[in-house]
Amino acid sequence: MTGHVLITGGAGFIGSHLTDMMLERGFEVTVLDCLSPQVHGDAEMDVDGWPVYLNPGAHRIRGDILDDGVFEGALSGVTHLCHLAASVGVGQSMTNIVDYTRNNVMGAAVVLETLSRVPHTVQRIAVASSMSSYGEGEYRRIDGSAVAPPTRGHDQLARRDWELELEGESLAPVPTSEDKPLQPTSIYAINKRDHEEMFLSVGRALGIPTIALRLFNVYGSRQALSNPYTGVAAIFISRLINDQPPLVFEDGEQRRDFVHVHDVANAFATVLESDLRIWDAFNVGSGQAVSVNEMAFTLAHLLHKNIAPRILEQYRVGDIRHCFADIGKIERVFGIRPERSFEDGMAELIDWVRVARKPTDRSEACLQELSVSKLVV
Repeated sequence: MTGHVLITGGAGFIGSHLTDMMLERGFEVTVLDCLSPQVHGDAEMDVDGWPVYLNPGAHRIRGDILDDGVFEGALSGVTHLCHLAASVGVGQSMTNIVDYTRNNVMGAAVVLETLSRVPHTVQRIAVASSMSSYGEGEYRRIDGSAVAPPTRGHDQLARRDWELELEGESLAPVPTSEDKPLQPTSIYAINKRDHEEMFLSVGRALGIPTIALRLFNVYGSRQALSNPYTGVAAIFISRLINDQPPLVFEDGEQRRDFVHVHDVANAFATVLESDLRIWDAFNVGSGQAVSVNEMAFTLAHLLHKNIAPRILEQYRVGDIRHCFADIGKIERVFGIRPERSFEDGMAELIDWVRVARKPTDRSEACLQELSVSKLVV
């Protein structure tokens, strides 16, 4: 099945890769993007102000979803909708609360109200959700029982006691499934939880099959290397290229699931092409747990930089300790499995970095901003 897909945020990191993939699969593609300076400010742009990497085969609309008529005007002939447009970043969401909530929650509201009120041809929706909505990942007690523990308290963090415990018992992190209760710990995570539930609820009411993809830590070519709030791989690369050590919160042993952008784009393309009539959320990750320290040392090695990370032994408010994906559900339902290994994916990212503009390192300024706002302890 082919058709016409509208990708909001389609000029961005994930959106541009999805644009390539949907065009390759025979779809007509329209990109709607406001070209936020935080995302695109340091990117190489063409004469019309669009990123040079954006596929010329896509129609382009520059506009903000929150502005009257912009989203409605982009819907002509559209059969498939992929909503990626959002403000991204845990740390910044805790200081720019109004902006994040406006862009993420109200942006979703505008999209959904438009679909509910105006004539359109949209038959299928995919929306970007986030692993951050889980809060802490899933854990097991010594007896093997599953537990969704509360967040770490200020007293524990003040002691620099990083690992999770429950009633004095140490907990072991395990892959997080979609059944784990959502316990968001930041404004961004709350926004994304609301975002997901809004789309699933309205999509169901309108009879439009809707799939929310809970993205884990996405990395790869076209990341915004100079944005100090999003993408730990890009942030670390920015530091290393400028001969500075990556700044690592806590002790660096917190574990995450790093998934390559190719696998994320493939997940979106596959669920959009599917004819399954479902309304549900799915994890999109690699299924592998990698520590932040491992990430830092791998990138230093690939960049030929003999620079160790700087372990801050500080905690960023809103961060969680461990969260990595159980990816069994999306494989069972859609047959989707990751194709890029961590090593191959990181090599692809580095190859792109070598030909991209040298990033501006803003990590120290970001750390200072968070510290002034009492969001780093």
